[in-house]
Amino acid sequence: MSSIYDFSVKKADGSQQDLSEFKGKVLLIVNTASKCGFTPQYSELQHLYEQWGGQGFEILAFPCDQFAHQEPGSDTEIQEFCQLNYGLTFPVYAKIDVNGESAHPLYTYLRSQKKGMFGDAIKWNFTKFLVDRNGQVIKRFAPTINPQEISPVIKKYLELNA
Repeated sequence: MSSIYDFSVKKADGSQQDLSEFKGKVLLIVNTASKCGFTPQYSELQHLYEQWGGQGFEILAFPCDQFAHQEPGSDTEIQEFCQLNYGLTFPVYAKIDVNGESAHPLYTYLRSQKKGMFGDAIKWNFTKFLVDRNGQVIKRFAPTINPQEISPVIKKYLELNA
């Protein structure tokens, strides 16, 4: 695999989406959870999406239940939670695993491209990967990094090859 465009993912409605549909966009890919201490970051992510979405920026959220059972709901329940509590307008996909043998191939790829402080495994929900317009993973952000802190980096990559 040479870029994230080589992968397809399952939407919450069960249909598949090829990530090649995002060619030319700057992406922030995030594993999320509804019952996590970092769940309020959904508000900040939505703010980023409102700020940069019209300029070639997309957020792709992937719910994950691998960390302390913080995403126990069904895909439908997750969608309802995100809509009711945060009014999200960026896509929240079907629940996936991000670590281990059952990890989604996209996450296996993301982790191989940008390792964290203690190796490639995702340590917790709301780990964020920034992907450039060519589908290359350029930066990984820890869950503790507030999405608004990423805004200047997003701006920089939106301005490149705009």
